[in-house]
Amino acid sequence: MRTLVLNAGYEPMQLISWQRALCLVVAKKAEIVARYDGMVRSVSASMPRPSVVRLVRYVKAVSYFGRVRCSRKNILLRDHHQCQYCGLRGRGSAISVDHIIPRSRGGKTTWDNVVAACHDCNRRKGSLTLSEAGMVLLSLPRRPSWRELIANLSHESGVEWANYLLTAL
Repeated sequence: MRTLVLNAGYEPMQLISWQRALCLVVAKKAEIVARYDGMVRSVSASMPRPSVVRLVRYVKAVSYFGRVRCSRKNILLRDHHQCQYCGLRGRGSAISVDHIIPRSRGGKTTWDNVVAACHDCNRRKGSLTLSEAGMVLLSLPRRPSWRELIANLSHESGVEWANYLLTAL
């Protein structure tokens, strides 16, 4: 589970783990604005798991919500954990990332060259191009916006912090 960090003026800054957010709260560097169900318990205390925290002091920072980084996690989120060749949905290790133009042929890891693929389709395509493998994509890959990724994430996991991002993105 991820936690949204807001600056002191409620501007979104970044997404971090709820454990790291709880450390900020315990250190009195942040306060909990919204919480997940359930509590975290220690021997002497119990606290809610934070879904949104707000920093106590204003931090001058570069916007983290500029360009979306091309990572495996973001690619799977963009493609809704669905193979872009056959349409099969998968989670975790059941789905992988495939380079449309294989890396062995000079293909780069960029938003327009990588898609989610099931293991069967990924093996079938191998180091071939789409035309050589006789395969077609269900949708053309492109760089998503933060708004799209966060909408996908909040839709999948029921996260409540999407409201804090709507005005900032």
